[in-house]
Amino acid sequence: MAEEKTEEKVEFQVIKAEEIKFGRNNFFEIARKKAVTPDGENEFISVSRGFYLPDGSKRFKGKSIAIPNDKEIKEAVAKKIKEI
Repeated sequence: MAEEKTEEKVEFQVIKAEEIKFGRNNFFEIARKKAVTPDGENEFISVSRGFYLPDGSKRFKGKSIAIPNDKEIKEAVAKKIKEI
């Protein structure tokens, strides 16, 4: 007998977001987000790249990168970015 898959709905909540603008119409969005499921919550940092359309609205390119909301990991990532 085949196993029945249950789909959990994940709700993403933005806690805080900041933008770093660069170039003519590009930006990075650095955001603290929370993924909420029936089993619990998980906070993380999201880094996404986007651009502004002529009407001023925002669009995001591709996928974002998620960094665990862990002080040591965030410090290590920031250190490596500065060193590169």
